[in-house]
Amino acid sequence: MVLALDVGNTNIKIGLFDNDEMIHSWRMATDLVRTADEYGIALMQLLSSGGVTPSQIEGTIVSSVIPQLNYTIEHMLDYYLHMKPIMVGPGIKTGLNIQYENPKEVGSDRIVNSVCAFNKYGGPVIVVDFGTATTFNAISKDGRFLGGCICPGVKTSVEALVNATAKLPTIELVKPSKVICKNTITNMQAGVTFGVVGQVRYILETMKKEMGEKNIKVVATGGLSELVKDEVGLIDVVDRRLSLLGIKMIYDLNKG
Repeated sequence: MVLALDVGNTNIKIGLFDNDEMIHSWRMATDLVRTADEYGIALMQLLSSGGVTPSQIEGTIVSSVIPQLNYTIEHMLDYYLHMKPIMVGPGIKTGLNIQYENPKEVGSDRIVNSVCAFNKYGGPVIVVDFGTATTFNAISKDGRFLGGCICPGVKTSVEALVNATAKLPTIELVKPSKVICKNTITNMQAGVTFGVVGQVRYILETMKKEMGEKNIKVVATGGLSELVKDEVGLIDVVDRRLSLLGIKMIYDLNKG
């Protein structure tokens, strides 16, 4: 079995693979002050809940966008699973040609999503990840990572709006039935959700023009992708497992 960890700004996603099948997946909150032992005990409890013993795991791989946590996660895996993980980063095999001015600047989350989307759905493809940040990644028909853009995430936008104003309340992220709303909460919900719809639609239309290729697929992932998928109208598929599957694909390329 292979254990894949996706260390994000908000959550750590964990996937357990038996060959190419993901048999278990879990999430835990990302916490910069949590120790290696605290993460390790939590991981052992998750594995136990799935009927898995540490001895059954033969390899681990980590994709992380939080460098401050890398040592903690590596130490935890070393101590509790007795193995050094593959870390997704510069120099690792991905199967993509990273055409970025400085490839070291590309977040590993964008790489793993792109690897999975290209291998699973083919190219050309655009990957939209609705996470703490909303990222757009363009991959050509022949597997070139062309770049993309980064926008504030949906929840990040709401938090900024609430924290920067005196009277606006915290809201639930749901899509109202119309844009012209009649109370503060639905006004905010409409502004956030339909604002994201307009932003995503414009960026996707423009990226397709700039790529200049035919039959470009759009794959979305992230917890809030379903919120705007239908309104955007340009998203072909939502795949919530994109990052963990991409991490496993990179493991298979580098396990030797």
